[in-house]
Amino acid sequence: MDFSLSEEHVMIQQAARDFAVNECLPGVIERDEHQKFPYDQVMKLADLGFLGMMVPENDGGAGLDMISYVLAMEEISKIDASTSVCMSVNNSLVCYGLEAFGNEEQKKKYLVPLAQGKKDGELYIGAFLLSEPEAGSDATSQRTTAEDKGDHYVINGVKNWITNGNTASVYLVMAQTHPEKGSHGINTFIVEKAWPGVKVGAKENKLGIRGSDTHSISFTDVKVPKENRIGADGFGFKFAMQTLSGGRIGIASQALGLASGAMERAIAYSKERKAFGTEIKNHQIIQFKIADMATRINAARLLCLKAAWQKDNGQDYTESAAMAKVYASETAMWVTTEAVQIHGGYGYVKEYHVERMMRDAKITQIYEGTSEMQRIVISRGILK
Repeated sequence: MDFSLSEEHVMIQQAARDFAVNECLPGVIERDEHQKFPYDQVMKLADLGFLGMMVPENDGGAGLDMISYVLAMEEISKIDASTSVCMSVNNSLVCYGLEAFGNEEQKKKYLVPLAQGKKDGELYIGAFLLSEPEAGSDATSQRTTAEDKGDHYVINGVKNWITNGNTASVYLVMAQTHPEKGSHGINTFIVEKAWPGVKVGAKENKLGIRGSDTHSISFTDVKVPKENRIGADGFGFKFAMQTLSGGRIGIASQALGLASGAMERAIAYSKERKAFGTEIKNHQIIQFKIADMATRINAARLLCLKAAWQKDNGQDYTESAAMAKVYASETAMWVTTEAVQIHGGYGYVKEYHVERMMRDAKITQIYEGTSEMQRIVISRGILK
């Protein structure tokens, strides 16, 4: 069993680290404070090939593996989780969903520019529209409808908590076509933001990841061509669940990055701050905190890499992805809180970054499947 990274993986990791330090760190506090979308940073992610990392090269992507994606997500999330979540949604949910389940025409029209992150020189990314005001963890309760009109569908409804909601050009929308069939009546549609009847709601004023643009999206008699349905009639719920399973690896990696980034800052601060005549790194209570941080972070990293390896090798990664997400997200929340504690009063001040990382960490326990839902997935797999 070889735990070492390949030369290519090390290069990708270093490229992501350089990008995070040189491009994301400058202005990250101001973007958080003013809820400014990291447009320039995401455009540069497109230039790096990081918006379609796992998409084959003939479909416009970088043709890399899931391990490369985990490494890049961790490094960028150490510095700016708002940027990394934009990258995660486009890679894990939108590009993967189209690459795995879209037909050739859909890939040519939508996947290629999404994987490249640009179209006609402008930013071109996607969003994943599943959650609704009354359909969060219970994703089967879709109120958004898609009425079959023969050669097209008509969509009506509202979606909530949509990452990339205003910036995205393309939406993958889950909607109910056959209510009598329950989850088997749900379909997924490719909807363009510019189409008549699509309306973007106000930006949510969030606790964390404030740079990412989270909006509600409403649909009023939106006409969608039949060819924009993904898969067979009724495939939508299965599409959502299978796509989200891979997405959990991305969010687990984001959480891992938040934790490891906060630990790095806590270690650096412990070497500078003095109390009782010596640097606080020499006090056993601080040493124990850092030892626990490192142990939990390494365990979370191994869970993320295992899930990624299983996905790369065509194995069932459902349980591994759920384990990675629940453990990494809870590790992120614990480590960032402890990092604030190590910083003392300075940890409560924006310029030291850890208070933002603590706020950012919380959402990793909620989106793309709450910790409670991950435990259901894990226990079902073990007990079946």
